[in-house]
Amino acid sequence: MTEGNEHIVILGAGESGTGAALLASAQGLSVFVSDKGTIADGYKAELDAHGIAWEEGTHTEAEMLKATEIIKSPGIPDTAPVVKAAMERGVTVINELEFAWRYTTAKIIAITGTNGKSTTSKLAWHLLQKAGYNVALCGNIGKSMARLVAKEAYAWYVVEVSSFQLDNMHKFKADIGILLNITEDHLDRYGYEMSRYAAAKMKITQNMTAAERFIYFADDAQIRAQLSQMEIGADKYPVSLESRLKQGAYQSGHELIFTNAGRVDLHAINFNRVAIKGPHNRINAMAATLAAMLAGAEVAKIEEGLASFESIPHRMEEVGTIEGARFINDSKATNVDAVRYALESYNEDIIWIAGGIDKGNDYDQLQSLVMRKVKALICLGRDNEKLRQAFARDVQQIQETEDVYEAVMMAHTLSEPGDVVLLSPACSSFDLFKNYEHRGDRFREEVLRLKAQVEKRK
Repeated sequence: MTEGNEHIVILGAGESGTGAALLASAQGLSVFVSDKGTIADGYKAELDAHGIAWEEGTHTEAEMLKATEIIKSPGIPDTAPVVKAAMERGVTVINELEFAWRYTTAKIIAITGTNGKSTTSKLAWHLLQKAGYNVALCGNIGKSMARLVAKEAYAWYVVEVSSFQLDNMHKFKADIGILLNITEDHLDRYGYEMSRYAAAKMKITQNMTAAERFIYFADDAQIRAQLSQMEIGADKYPVSLESRLKQGAYQSGHELIFTNAGRVDLHAINFNRVAIKGPHNRINAMAATLAAMLAGAEVAKIEEGLASFESIPHRMEEVGTIEGARFINDSKATNVDAVRYALESYNEDIIWIAGGIDKGNDYDQLQSLVMRKVKALICLGRDNEKLRQAFARDVQQIQETEDVYEAVMMAHTLSEPGDVVLLSPACSSFDLFKNYEHRGDRFREEVLRLKAQVEKRK
């Protein structure tokens, strides 16, 4: 590609695509943005303000043919006709993170995994921020990395990375890479082949040398299987809930033990001093803490950060208690493994609200947990047949609705003091809601409305 003759075409004008367009413009590149759907008014205004040409509702072939490189938004698969046509012409297709990486010399902590990546990313960012670092949080959470690179110079970026974002990465390299787990999710995007999805997740390690660090959950069977087939150049820091480790982090009783992590030969942190709870959050906390240690943060500052951290919305979020029953918003749990973590976190009887668009879920791995813990299942979705059939013999009460208000009222009627009402859907939200945030927000609204009504009657 000749300097001065580059013409960047960006497919998709959400946060990722708009951020890439702003960065391309700031670098003086010729850029055109094309979205097959409708572009939000706010993004249109930004593109217009920077003199960036755009179109919506179509991909104009003549514009696509001008591209010397295409930046593809994560939601667009490689099988999309416009992407396939570009690849057939030999046009390089990359993603926004790859593009942003070219234009920064900052250190990057990149975090992926089927579950826990948002919590771990926010926690790693929080720990570094509390330690006084000039650090930004971006990627699959919040603002796009390209937007931040275009507007401000940070010393560190903590980047949440989805499998879709790992697709179409070529030269990107993390200074510290974290892989939390690999369990079934998004299989519809990967031809229902777990091996393809796992391979996408392992791209977090690409291009790493001995100068970089790779933190991973050693107890995860899929990760172990992938590592047995790969050569990874990075210095490895496993995390475990089951085994003592010479390097990395592990759980011992009520303590999290960190060994050979940067300047720390051996350090123990009592888990009771960590704000986030549950076995899955011990994994998240160990991974984020290791990353902060490896980045050089002071242990005392890390401990302060672990104690002051507030979990992300829609992930095991305590909404309120109504007549003794606790209502929990876990709308971000869009796959079976995330639900398993949630169910394991409570010893009380559970009224489970689940459902939505199934992504090829295998519910068998939940059956023993559901039998022991779930007293009622409320299916919140348009097509609940698979979910109902999966647990018909395991749960005494199964009810269905397409309305979140009705779901909350059903749960309230079924609940007793001491119960947990858990919205943990195992499915995507797009049948009834804009996204999982919209689903969680609506659930929270209805719970708080009901709570106010109940308290007013007293």
